[in-house]
Amino acid sequence: MTTYSRDEFLITTIARLLASDDVRHVAVGAASPIPGAAALLARKVRGGMPRVSLIHGKATNPFCDGGREIFDAAGQGRIDVFFLGGVQIDGEANLNLVGTGKYPTVDKRFSGSFGSAFMYFTVPKVILFRPEHSRRVFVPRVDFISAPGVSDPDVHRPGGPKYLVTELCVMAFDKDRRRFRLESVTPGHTVEEVLDNTGFEIDVPADVGETKPPEEERLALLRSSVGVEVADTYPGFARDVLGVDVAA
Repeated sequence: MTTYSRDEFLITTIARLLASDDVRHVAVGAASPIPGAAALLARKVRGGMPRVSLIHGKATNPFCDGGREIFDAAGQGRIDVFFLGGVQIDGEANLNLVGTGKYPTVDKRFSGSFGSAFMYFTVPKVILFRPEHSRRVFVPRVDFISAPGVSDPDVHRPGGPKYLVTELCVMAFDKDRRRFRLESVTPGHTVEEVLDNTGFEIDVPADVGETKPPEEERLALLRSSVGVEVADTYPGFARDVLGVDVAA
């Protein structure tokens, strides 16, 4: 029986969402080893596509002018997929990256929004990623909207949320209904567990399957050649999660 960690499960799950031919360029922000590893795995499986840009990487970072250059690329339509998360996420896919409590006197202050709203509006396929699945994260309404999940019909918005990936499930987002729809549940968990740990209503089809577990061949790639690439940007993650230590 194939054994794998939670992080390896999330990596392979996200990599499958990058398998379509319209995904040509995936950009991944700072401090995002799981989405970064997923993008590199997808590129290996697809034989060189998509192009992968890991911000703050070395061999994998094509940008030499920091945030301004990646924003230019997104605004020009040259990035197909980006990843966002949040301290809080609500049922309309609004993200809170600022803090919890009544703004501006928040109870806890976090890193801030930076370019999240711009990327949310311009990148066609934004994948929301938050490993922790709890009512602390998935709230009825975020305390502060760092980046809105939906916009009025007269707002030009080529980008927006497509999927939400957590430790419990994969959801798809319907921008017309302004709601998430449950796509699949992580093996060993249930639909009821997802609903109990989600603070907003979601659409649940009559038949919800399990998220596909990692294939042995993909785990082998992840723990070898892909892991070496991951180590270029996240050496500690590659060592501790993937068992790849390029310094050894």
